[in-house]
Amino acid sequence: MSEIEETLDSHLTMAHEDYLEAMVRIETEEEIGEHEGIRSVDIAQLLGVSKPSVNKAIAALKAQGMVEQSHYGRVMLTPRGRAIGAAIWRRHRLLRSFLTDELGVDFEVADLEACKMEHALSEDTMDRWIAYLEK
Repeated sequence: MSEIEETLDSHLTMAHEDYLEAMVRIETEEEIGEHEGIRSVDIAQLLGVSKPSVNKAIAALKAQGMVEQSHYGRVMLTPRGRAIGAAIWRRHRLLRSFLTDELGVDFEVADLEACKMEHALSEDTMDRWIAYLEK
């Protein structure tokens, strides 16, 4: 079992996975450098949650070695947190694309359903699905 699969299977809640995914998305979409950090308010806005909810999640992710943050400063993903967040974001995009492109599901519906599905599938199943789609 890979480190990412082990982490996805046992150590993180679905909500914490969503936070890591959101941070990777913010870094990627806003072209924020790995050393610049992410503002809590941006995470809250993307996920549609309150800033206190973000602070609570960041504290839990910090305790698990997924992020670093100076007192109320910007949030920085650790290499492990970034790898897991990127894997979750990749799953999300793959599932959403399959639902929209192959099944004709509306984008908004596919996006919501992909978010639910990304947490349920093992790394092995995702790897097999990707291999199948690449044929």
